[in-house]
Formats: sequence, C-alpha cells, structure tokens
Amino acid sequence: QVQLVESGGGLVQAGGSLRLSCAASGSIFSINAMGWYRQAPGKQRELVAAITSGGSTNYADSVKGRFTISRDNAKNTVYLQMNSLKPEDTAVYYCNAPRLRGGSYYPRPDYWGQGTQVTVSS
Repeated sequence: QVQLVESGGGLVQAGGSLRLSCAASGSIFSINAMGWYRQAPGKQRELVAAITSGGSTNYADSVKGRFTISRDNAKNTVYLQMNSLKPEDTAVYYCNAPRLRGGSYYPRPDYWGQGTQVTVSS
C-alpha cells in the first residue's frame, strides 16, 4: 500500500496561487487514477481534480480553468497548481488514489493522508 503525504498549503490572498504536492512512498506508475479532494468546514469532502495514468484529467466545475493537476511518475508525485484562488477554495486538501469505475472516481479509504490546509483571504 502506498502512503500519500500532502504539502504546499498555506495562507494566500484572493487572486493568488499555490502549488500542492502529493508525495507517494512507493511507485505510482501502476496506479491508474490519482486525485485531489478538499473538505471545507461543515461540508462533505469533494473531488477537485483527477488524472489517469494516460494523462486524462477531470475537474470540478468550480475549479475549471483555474486549477491544473499533473503527475510525475518518476518522482512518484502528483501536483495541483491552483491559480486565481478564491475565498471559497479555503479547505483542507487531500490526495488519494481513487478507483475509476464507469467514469466515476471512488476514493480508497485507506489512502487518505493528513491533508494540507489552504486558506484564501478576501
């Protein structure tokens, strides 16, 4: 089982940028889908972006055009570049290796890391 460790969060003003990193303890080369999720206070955890081993990407409507997910299999790392940040992007961001079934992503419960806090001030 791969352990995932998120980093790169912080406090940023609206309109700013952050890049999150998700470092895996083992190879992600054979893992099909990798994804970033977020959970804001009082809200359910939601999928923000996902990328397959073939490079296909999916984004939540709320972040399309602002966030970019990428993966570096050689470094066993997944990134989330976040631009034009908004206060509503404030949340704890988590990495996961969800199962892809029928076009939907199902997070694996045993793959959650500790998350990284992103706070966007207005």
